[in-house]
Amino acid sequence: MLDVTLIVLCAGNSSRFEHKTKKQWIRIENIPLWLSVTKRLASFSQFDKIIVASHEDELNYMKNFTDDFTFVKGGQTRQKSILNCLEFVTTKYVMISDVARACIPQSVIKNLLDEKENADCIVPVLNVTDTVIYETTTINRDEVKLIQTPQLSLTKTLKNALNTQIEFTDESSAIKAINGTIKYIQGSIESKKLTLGNELDELPLKSPSNNFFTGTGFDIHAFEDNKEMFLGGVKLPYEYGFKAHSDGDVLIHSIIDALLGACGAGDIGEFFPDTDEKYKGIDSKLLLEHIVRFIYNVGYEIVNIDTTIIAQKPKINPFKHEIKSSLAALMNIEKQFINVKATTAEKMGFIGRAEGVAVQSIATLKYYNWKQK
Repeated sequence: MLDVTLIVLCAGNSSRFEHKTKKQWIRIENIPLWLSVTKRLASFSQFDKIIVASHEDELNYMKNFTDDFTFVKGGQTRQKSILNCLEFVTTKYVMISDVARACIPQSVIKNLLDEKENADCIVPVLNVTDTVIYETTTINRDEVKLIQTPQLSLTKTLKNALNTQIEFTDESSAIKAINGTIKYIQGSIESKKLTLGNELDELPLKSPSNNFFTGTGFDIHAFEDNKEMFLGGVKLPYEYGFKAHSDGDVLIHSIIDALLGACGAGDIGEFFPDTDEKYKGIDSKLLLEHIVRFIYNVGYEIVNIDTTIIAQKPKINPFKHEIKSSLAALMNIEKQFINVKATTAEKMGFIGRAEGVAVQSIATLKYYNWKQK
């Protein structure tokens, strides 16, 4: 083996990306960008280990895609994400890349590995061809370089360099600050960094597939005295509320499970466990808003929601339109794409005795089409 660990940083917030979906989660056909980039880099050489830094909210979801990599919770900054990953590095060398560089050519990886013994940090760079002015002074462009990633470093040296309160934007700057040796090699224009949304058009990436994804959700709650009743975020004038750890909005809980099912992200209990006191009595609208943000962040759009409320009491029909309006606002979709049905249990069983309510929901999602935005 090479005695080299590959780290791919995918934990950012994409704050400058200007799309509903985070850049690491845009789909290349059916594959999220982070997985496409990591597999591409992995195919170029026999790395001893491959580590992917993930945003905390997406860590478990990333693990659903492959068992081939080690997933590590990222930090609030790029440097903190690197430090978290370095705790799992045991090789002499470490190569660190960014998911934003989606089309790195194999030649860059080969050249980095070929030079690994020749400095503390090997760095691909590009020469500057345009005139460069700093404030009002023209700078000699021959003395200016554009730094790229991935960079390959001695693991021990990099750990030492990052053991500081100073935040560096790349590994070579940190290593240079402790007088480490740097070797610059030729980079590639193909390694262009994806920062702004309109830069997607400059990369040879395939469009997301037109597949649709369906999930189901079911929830049921008994009535409880001295509680207000909420369905779909709407307060209903009824003598009971729902027995639950949260406010018990059985309709919203069912929709959340349907959304999570459609994108393969588990269930409501994995996101909001009823053993966690911070969710005690919580407004379920906040839970739905969190899940909707997650759905968009990881590359999906909501197509439609269909629900069936099973209740002997209270009567649902007078509140259907208000419930639909509430759900549409919470999920940021048009009201016409939400259907709310209601039926009774024909006086049979737990629900028929008017002791509680059940809801069955179906959600349909599609990939966010970044090509059309």
